[in-house]
Amino acid sequence: MKRFFSSLGDRLIAFDSTPVFLSLCFAWLCFTAGFRPLTLPDEGRYIGVAWEMLSSGNWLDPTLDGMPFFHKPPLFYWITAAGLKLFGSIEWAGRLASLLAGLVMIVSLHAFVRQHRDKRTANLAIAILVTMPFFFVGAQFANLDMLVAGMISATIISGANAILALQKGLPHRRALAFAYIFAALGILAKGLIGIVLPGAILFGWLIVTQRFRLIPRLFPIYLIVLFIAVVAPWFWLMEKAHPGFLHYFFVYHHFQRFSETGFNNQRAVWFYLPVLLALALPWSIWIWRVFKRNVLFDREGFAIRSLMILWLLGILVFFSLPNSKLVGYILPTLPPLAFLIAEALLAWQQERSHSFSSRPALAIGATLAFAATFCVAIIPAATHLDSASFKPASAIVLPQFQAADQIVMLEDYQYDMAFYLKASKPAWVINTWDDPEIPKFDDGRKELFDAGQFDPAARQKFLIHASQFAARLCQETEGTLWVWGRTDRAQRFAFLEKNNTVFADARMTLWKLDAASRKALTICR
Repeated sequence: MKRFFSSLGDRLIAFDSTPVFLSLCFAWLCFTAGFRPLTLPDEGRYIGVAWEMLSSGNWLDPTLDGMPFFHKPPLFYWITAAGLKLFGSIEWAGRLASLLAGLVMIVSLHAFVRQHRDKRTANLAIAILVTMPFFFVGAQFANLDMLVAGMISATIISGANAILALQKGLPHRRALAFAYIFAALGILAKGLIGIVLPGAILFGWLIVTQRFRLIPRLFPIYLIVLFIAVVAPWFWLMEKAHPGFLHYFFVYHHFQRFSETGFNNQRAVWFYLPVLLALALPWSIWIWRVFKRNVLFDREGFAIRSLMILWLLGILVFFSLPNSKLVGYILPTLPPLAFLIAEALLAWQQERSHSFSSRPALAIGATLAFAATFCVAIIPAATHLDSASFKPASAIVLPQFQAADQIVMLEDYQYDMAFYLKASKPAWVINTWDDPEIPKFDDGRKELFDAGQFDPAARQKFLIHASQFAARLCQETEGTLWVWGRTDRAQRFAFLEKNNTVFADARMTLWKLDAASRKALTICR
């Protein structure tokens, strides 16, 4: 077994064909991407918005339940809708944006390290990165965190490439243009963070490495124009179509939201450090080697290492300052962390190169095997623990579901229901929409409430007050209504008779009401 692990470590580091190596890494990320249903609420929400974009044919306005959803920019939805169109409404296609972001990260990091260090370090850094459980899961989890992490990482790497080339008098415009394009895509992925974070990290690196005289040459007019040309059109079109959009998106969502709402996930300032170490296991057990003097203070590699350290610390510090902390925010720390660990392990191997010890190769191979096994084991575990998916119910409903049918949701919003039923009509969502508490809490009700502010007509049609539900139910004369609700709240709607139930488990109940069934309800007689 020791010989196997040692051989695995040696072969990995020495792998010769870069295209084959990177293709295998991407295939590894894709391998389990379709093995589990959508996770709620995040995957159901964001894939659901992309599904509405595709089914409605409106690729400009992201909508949630038929109403403008401006919490995030459109890049994720565009990529996801394109994936659903190309490959069908399957989970794997819905996760394409995150998978492609993972590919951008591994390709850009490998190219950068190969150019400025060597292929051995590049190979090991990528192997570490793709077998970190945090990266592995993030690359096949459909929300915006991996996409913006990919754009931030590519912006930093492209910008660093341009700076190093500029300092040496080599061609730098292509790398700098890529930095501007990835920064623009970062804004279209999640907002200002797409340029603020990589810009701050690169600026800090210029100061630390005393390259600040290069700063004026990093802002050519033609690239600023290119940046504006990529970013501005969508924001301009949204403000034109929905006055107040720019204030809502930039002022409210970027600054006011944290202070004016009951924002979730309040955590201590040190929260991310143990989270990062835990989610990077088993590779993070070797991080202590990064702090060995012959690694940390090696002047030959200072330029690249200082970039990676600033990159890692900059992300951690930036996201540690707000009280609200979501785990996915620190995904951009993983490329520099993988590089630093790879460099430290190879320095250890170099120390032992004149002895008969194979401990470094053994450690690398064993850690890689354990990490890969752990990554694969996460998928069925996550599937088993997540019981909120509509997928089990869809197996019963989908064969009976027609395009003219109407989905009705009682009090809560089942984000993945339209996706699994391939529904093209927004759902009726029944709730007390005049409740003054709704704007105070960051939850599904507030998302729908905010969306309705931009389209009062759609709000009146799809957000139905509980007191009006019976009247709407009885007035509807055509098509079948599929009424979804939480099982523990079903007694609040006692007029929905048991003989109309088509699915029920501990979490959800689904009623089928055709025209005849509705007329037979006690409230409709």
